[in-house]
Amino acid sequence: MRLTTLETDYLVIGAGATAMAFVDTLLTESADATVLMVDRHHRPGGHWNDAYPFVRLHQPSAFYGVASRELSNWTKDQTGLNEGLYGLASGVEVLAYFDQVMQQRFLPSGRVQWLPMSEHSRGTDGSHQIQSLTSGERQQVTVRRKVVNATHAQTAVPSTHPPKYTVAPGLTCVPVNQLAQIGRPYACYTVVGSGKTGMDAVLWLLQNGVPPHRTRWIMPRDAWLLDRANNQPGADDFERTIGSTIGQFDSIAEATSLTDLFNRLEDRGLLMRIDRSVEPTTYRCAVVSQAELAQLRRIEDVVRMGHVQAIEPTRIVLDQGRVPADPDTLYIDCSAGAIVKPPPGLPVFDDDHINLLMVRWCQPLFSAALTAYVECHLSDQDAMNALCTVVPSPEAPADWLTMWAVTLANTARWRQHAGLSAWLVQCRLNSVTAMMRGVKADDAARFARLKESGAKAGAAAANLPRLLAAIG
Repeated sequence: MRLTTLETDYLVIGAGATAMAFVDTLLTESADATVLMVDRHHRPGGHWNDAYPFVRLHQPSAFYGVASRELSNWTKDQTGLNEGLYGLASGVEVLAYFDQVMQQRFLPSGRVQWLPMSEHSRGTDGSHQIQSLTSGERQQVTVRRKVVNATHAQTAVPSTHPPKYTVAPGLTCVPVNQLAQIGRPYACYTVVGSGKTGMDAVLWLLQNGVPPHRTRWIMPRDAWLLDRANNQPGADDFERTIGSTIGQFDSIAEATSLTDLFNRLEDRGLLMRIDRSVEPTTYRCAVVSQAELAQLRRIEDVVRMGHVQAIEPTRIVLDQGRVPADPDTLYIDCSAGAIVKPPPGLPVFDDDHINLLMVRWCQPLFSAALTAYVECHLSDQDAMNALCTVVPSPEAPADWLTMWAVTLANTARWRQHAGLSAWLVQCRLNSVTAMMRGVKADDAARFARLKESGAKAGAAAANLPRLLAAIG
């Protein structure tokens, strides 16, 4: 059967948050580029379609979304565990936001085609093919410029990634997505997983009446955490936010070793951990409030014996031993691996392909928008990749330092490009722009602090090679 043919300048594989941020800036910075977006989900938003019902952003909404449209209403929460800090959009709000971007901006532009419930593949001749997951219809795509891979930052969630451990018949183990649907109380509740999803599950249990003594937390690895209060947008919180950035640069500049660095960061309140007696072995950009951290510390039955191998009626088998278990336990699986790391050495600009990867510390959406700007205004691939050197996805604590090293180097190159520097000042996804919102042009003291931050960044960059060499 003959395939129908579609034509487009850019074929974007995926319609998650990074894809949306890229296309949004592409439409702004290019006068005529056309885009075909394809995704397996029925609406844009990527992994947000599969997330648990009580999920929220972990960072203020002002830092999230696409550059052309606000997500935040710029108000602070007056109650709850985020009280006094700028609001965190819920998963429902995020999905509605991306759907509005698609329906009210992308499609009305006449330059974006959107194929939901569809899957991209390559034909035997190398052609790009799209197949509908509902009708089975196949179409071939002619790409005039580039293919944009927006799937590298895919996030593994429990609802789409079953647990790797075995569960004995008769026991109840549910993905965190089903936690809000339980129909009866259990004698015990066990959260499996120590990442941000696991933290959210523990907080949900506590907020919904489960006492701490009936909750167990399987924590394969402790993590370094960021304090949300240190990264707030707007003039009201400018001093603390810029102060935390300066504090990070001071810590890097002063540190004599990686251990010394993390001690300084913790002493300054820039990194936190759930148990100060346990050395964290991971860092994944997780953000919590002080109130959330206090709640997490209420759980005393924390099992640090590696990953779960098997759940049996009266015991849990882990990498490093076994612990007894009550047969009437609800197990909540939060063990999915979160961000799937892309292959090492993969560049952002790779001939006729664009790989949407991070180019700034823990900011994938800003990175996607900046990548689109570079695509629209530069043509030399080496120069483009120099501006978009990939910041590796973090895993180990040492990655905190590696991410800053690449970010500072990228930032220095951005300042040398006049057009990109001007774009950064007005891009709402730029954390500095969000931080400066509401700062008056004649506020000499705050602009002096911003200048001080730049000087401190230079001092940190000077000490980075020695610290990185010590990591090996």
